[in-house]
Amino acid sequence: MQTRIKEYRARLAMTQDDLAKIVGVRRETIVFLEQGKYNPSLKLAHDVARTLHARIDELFIFEDDPAEADPREILVD
Repeated sequence: MQTRIKEYRARLAMTQDDLAKIVGVRRETIVFLEQGKYNPSLKLAHDVARTLHARIDELFIFEDDPAEADPREILVD
């Protein structure tokens, strides 16, 4: 997973600690989110997106999302 959290956070001149306090998590959680090492709950993703004035799909990019796949490429046995 890739994220654009750092980019959106920087636009608001917000530190990782600021964002963590607002959404109610530890700063390390924000670090892991930004690095794509942690898949957030829907609530956390919503809270982060709302805080950064963004949509969830703008912040979180899931590369292996089957919903994003071209249906012509899906093989059925």
